[in-house]
Amino acid sequence: MLLAGFFLWFSFCWADDWPQWRGPNRDGISRETGLQTSWPAGGPRLVWKATGLYEGFSGVAVVKGRIYTQGQRGDQQLVMAFDAATGKKLWETRAGRAFRERRGNGPRATPTVEGERLWALSADGTLVCLETATGKKIWEQNIVESYGGEVPHWGISESPLVDGEKLIVTPGGRDASIVALNKLDGKLIWKSPGDSAAYSSAIVVNSGGVKQYVTLTASAAVGVLAATGELLWRYPRVANQVANIATPIYAEDHVFVSTDYGTGCALLRLAPKTGKATEVYFNREMKNHHASSILVGKHLYGFSSQILTAMEFLTGQVKWRDRSVGKGSLQYADGHFYVLSERGDVALVEANPEAYREKGRFSIPQGNYHTWTPPVVANGRLYLREQDQLYCFDVKKY
Repeated sequence: MLLAGFFLWFSFCWADDWPQWRGPNRDGISRETGLQTSWPAGGPRLVWKATGLYEGFSGVAVVKGRIYTQGQRGDQQLVMAFDAATGKKLWETRAGRAFRERRGNGPRATPTVEGERLWALSADGTLVCLETATGKKIWEQNIVESYGGEVPHWGISESPLVDGEKLIVTPGGRDASIVALNKLDGKLIWKSPGDSAAYSSAIVVNSGGVKQYVTLTASAAVGVLAATGELLWRYPRVANQVANIATPIYAEDHVFVSTDYGTGCALLRLAPKTGKATEVYFNREMKNHHASSILVGKHLYGFSSQILTAMEFLTGQVKWRDRSVGKGSLQYADGHFYVLSERGDVALVEANPEAYREKGRFSIPQGNYHTWTPPVVANGRLYLREQDQLYCFDVKKY
């Protein structure tokens, strides 16, 4: 048994893969242990740097020794796979028309990987299902065209949610705000009428005997019944009129939602048996812009506009604030946050509700746009994307 466990670890520690947006549970948390608790001057060791990701802000999924992401070259968006050991590109597949916007071109979403398939959504609404080994296309459709939606100003940005047989996406059509598709062939299972699409990615919530999908639309936080798409609740107070982006957070029968542009955050309690939501608090202490908060223990950590903030989940009481590396995004692993600023500065920060404690810092070169792709830690490696470039650092403790 011990020998088998050793070989499992040696073969890139598959149990610590990062198969989708915000990790295995869509909460920004890695279960990895044995990682460095401080960094030397200059940061951890660079293992490799890859190019050929092209334009885009898409995050990476890391599964069974392969890295999957998206990019844009010329007039087309692409899904790509790289070898996690070397950074060598393995394949790329066309997936949608080019998307251009003055703050940055190309795709924004992260592929979702399950078994031998992946699902990826491009900024123009093109949704593809591909073979992970080869990139061969299994099926394709444009969800905006199919369901009467509209591409929002900064492009379709949600990462597809796979739940059992269902694939959940948000076309934003009047009669199909959120849809459930059969993940194997893309056929419609149900559609839920409602609001236009925003930039958030849905999560699965099981609370009080009710299973629902929760997301942010252009006008509200919403929860829909997983089986049918029936609207269970709608909470417009947290929505702004510009960009609702952050992924909702669920714990202990509560849902946390947050947006910026001067709006704020809310904690909602889900009622048993009905799944309906009621407000516990609303405040402006945590205003998530492009990056989502992370719940560790009883505390939320995230960027409130430009300030890294620690806040009690159930009360909304702020514990501390720090400018850290500047406005950015973060991921949690083994007692620490990996914090990446828009300028390419990276910090290792202790997950401590009592005080901000930084354990190391370094930088990667910034390109022509903000560095908005969140960091990913998987299998002892830290992955940082800066448009066309992907950096791989060794953060394992030896």
